[in-house]
Amino acid sequence: MSTTADTSQKPVLNRLRRARGQLNAVIDAIENGEKCRDVVIQLAAVSSALDRAGFQIISTAMQKCIGEEQDESDPITVAELEKLFMTLA
Repeated sequence: MSTTADTSQKPVLNRLRRARGQLNAVIDAIENGEKCRDVVIQLAAVSSALDRAGFQIISTAMQKCIGEEQDESDPITVAELEKLFMTLA
């Protein structure tokens, strides 16, 4: 992986790691019989973190596709990017 890829992926990886920690907290809460309200609030935080990571991945891909030459062996179209983006909506 190139340095550019590492730089653009770091925020996404940070979000995903945070989501993993939140998911672990949800699992622990369920195992420990914590209140349903607390579990749902934590689960919503996990969902939000995953959505944000997904949007960030798509945004980065869109910037890359617009700003750089596409991979000729597997080009991505604007329609495909829109479809990917909408899968997160």
